[in-house]
Amino acid sequence: MKTTNIKPKPTVFTIFGGTGDLAARKLIPALYNLYLDGYMPAKFTIVGLGRTDYDNQKFREILLDGINKFSRSGKADAAKWKVFSSCIQYLQSDAKKDKTYQDLEAIIKEKDQEWGEESNIIHYLSVAPQFFPIISKGVATINIENKEQRNRIVIEKPFGHDLDSAKELNKLLQSLFDETQIYRIDHYLGKETVQNMMAFRFANALFEPIWNRNYIEHVQISVTEDIGVEDRGGYYDGSGALKDMVQNHILQVLCLVAMEPPVSFNADEVRNRRVDVLRAIRKFGHEEVKHNTVRGQYASGWVAGEEVLGYREEKGVDPNSNTETFAALKFFIDNWRWQNVPFYVRTGKRMHQKASVISIQFKDVPHPIFPIEASESWQQNRLIISIQPEMSIRLQVQAKRPGLDMILNPVDMVFNYDGTYPAESPEAYETLLLDVMEGDQTLFMRADQIEAAWELLMPVVENWESRKSINFPNYAADSWGPEIAEALIAKDGFHWFTMPVKNKKDKK
Repeated sequence: MKTTNIKPKPTVFTIFGGTGDLAARKLIPALYNLYLDGYMPAKFTIVGLGRTDYDNQKFREILLDGINKFSRSGKADAAKWKVFSSCIQYLQSDAKKDKTYQDLEAIIKEKDQEWGEESNIIHYLSVAPQFFPIISKGVATINIENKEQRNRIVIEKPFGHDLDSAKELNKLLQSLFDETQIYRIDHYLGKETVQNMMAFRFANALFEPIWNRNYIEHVQISVTEDIGVEDRGGYYDGSGALKDMVQNHILQVLCLVAMEPPVSFNADEVRNRRVDVLRAIRKFGHEEVKHNTVRGQYASGWVAGEEVLGYREEKGVDPNSNTETFAALKFFIDNWRWQNVPFYVRTGKRMHQKASVISIQFKDVPHPIFPIEASESWQQNRLIISIQPEMSIRLQVQAKRPGLDMILNPVDMVFNYDGTYPAESPEAYETLLLDVMEGDQTLFMRADQIEAAWELLMPVVENWESRKSINFPNYAADSWGPEIAEALIAKDGFHWFTMPVKNKKDKK
């Protein structure tokens, strides 16, 4: 998280998988926007690596097309793109061959000589997970001065497909690099509202005294999508909602909500507190999986007047697939702050709304003094942190409706990014890539955090994979998921919170 205006050191930024979708849609637009906003190093070069036979000019044209389509700043300014793109080069390569890393070594040494100082080197692995070990070993063979202080490696998700594979990958990476060189990236932690969780909690004296089991009744975290698996059917069928969303995105958000105040804004201090949460979450036994988890799979149906396929009819998906596209779980955190406060999480595809929302419901007043007719629309106080589609923080409280009668109404006290700050918020990848260049690991996952998350969910993973669901598909497209997900929370006397959609056009 950037706290100063000091530019990063000269940087060689290598992207393995430079011709891929992530580079075109996210990485290059993010780096270009950092350049426009004056955050890129004064001296930098971006090296895209791929197997396709491109020259520099062709590669730059492809990246320009990506910026024009996907950058938050709109189409590239011709003059600024000319300067930025002059710092981009393409290296046709094969990650399995030594020559790739020898060529990279030559580029790094050439830039060091040209710039007259040692550069930081960032290796971004925007590739399929099976290439992580191969590229990590290859990068470690690059022979440069002080490489332990200069080399940084960025690993995309999925980080392992279970606990054993995550441990194996961590062991390999830590045999090649120091933990301070490894950046396990989860783009969710770069989102503006997610980052604001720490500011909201720890920069204000108002909330921390009530941020505990004495005042909070329950917490909900929902990350829902209105699209299906699209062209990711082959990958998704080997993963599912639990591994794809809960193990990383949702558990990281849960940690930010539930963590203890860190002693300082130091990367390891903050990450220590997040790991503490994962270790305190009550483990799932057979009965807990049975009673505290729900899985679902979407059926065919109609969305916005168009017929859509069911999950099992999607391209690349097994027609008899047992993979869940919806998951809901109830967690308990066994510590003094949160004992017996349920944390409900859910995520799903092809649902009614695209939204990422944290809802914190406070306990009711200890003694109601108003007559029934005054409080017919009574609601408990609730804090709503919306990550998308809007970025906002809402505190719902009771207030008197104007008039001669004492009638109470729920009202919102709202902090909305769009209404408060005229400047457009940076994309998550902009924040995270700048942090990598600056050597700040606060928003990145450490080895023990990855393993703790996998260890927590493995009983659920193993249970679901070993038992074939006999009622898949069990929820309709454009719905809120399976009915049993409602029962999961309703049996405790609660209901899932949903953000109202003002306009169907907002659904993207």
